[in-house]
Amino acid sequence: MNLNSKQEILEALRLPWQEFDDTIGAEARRIRAEVTDNRLVAVSMMGFTNVCKNQCLYCGMRAGNANLKRYRMEPETVIAAAQQAAANGFKKIFLISGEDPKYGFENLVKIVAACKEAGLHVSLACGEFSKEQFRILKEAGADRYVAKFEMSNEASFNRLNPSTNFKHRMECIHWIKEAGLELASGNIVDWPGQTEEELAEDILRMKQLEIDWAPIVPYMPAMGTPLAAEGGRGSIEKNLREISLLRVLLPEVYITAGQPGENLKEGFASPSGNLAALRAGADMMYTDLLPNDLSDVFRVVDNRILLGMEHIRAMAEQSGSKLQF
Repeated sequence: MNLNSKQEILEALRLPWQEFDDTIGAEARRIRAEVTDNRLVAVSMMGFTNVCKNQCLYCGMRAGNANLKRYRMEPETVIAAAQQAAANGFKKIFLISGEDPKYGFENLVKIVAACKEAGLHVSLACGEFSKEQFRILKEAGADRYVAKFEMSNEASFNRLNPSTNFKHRMECIHWIKEAGLELASGNIVDWPGQTEEELAEDILRMKQLEIDWAPIVPYMPAMGTPLAAEGGRGSIEKNLREISLLRVLLPEVYITAGQPGENLKEGFASPSGNLAALRAGADMMYTDLLPNDLSDVFRVVDNRILLGMEHIRAMAEQSGSKLQF
């Protein structure tokens, strides 16, 4: 099964669904069973500030969204929640935020150090930093950093991300790897205007970057954002194809299994969406540490719903996966 070029990936994306599932999908399931032992990794997650200075045209937390209730959690509150997660048996934490300059880089370093002291593997998604800041985060105890390239089409990236640019995003990705951090990166699947050629290029880029985790999701419109006016939700089928292709191309990579299904109101906790993603080759789900009143306003997309461990355990049981923390 040759998937070494953009053209070969493109041909796989264009296969009839049943043929794709019987070949590449089957290979992804074999690899997930034999290489990762059918793991389903549960990760504790906290969005500690939804303030963002950026104006990304697809994100519900963009600075221009005046209708979103904003919050910043005190570092001590974040640390206490992380310590409780560790006490409850979690081994991994994912700290995510808007790009909030007023939160204070020193506070982020303090949080990372406390999480590491609690014995947690620490993943961060807090925006773009300098080369030196990525190094400091690594020294403080960060293990992985999430910097999505979002789309390989440079002109599209620059249009949809006017607060930064593609060259700088790729520079940050280079700095992350240079600092010794594990790299999580990926794309938005089937955003309005994306071509199949661009999707194939995105998938090949993830392989070339040797990512450790693919935090991919199909495009989900956020109410009031400029891109939402250009088209509706992305294709679930294309997203499942990408998951299977990534499992074949990067056998040991972590891939987000918290995926939407046909009912958008179920958000990322859709049982059908989660099970389909696991079957396609995904293997990582999150449980939200935020209280409900804050979880509702950490709104990158609409209906961003994450359920707790009871849901993750049910998904593991129904998919025949081995739960890991």
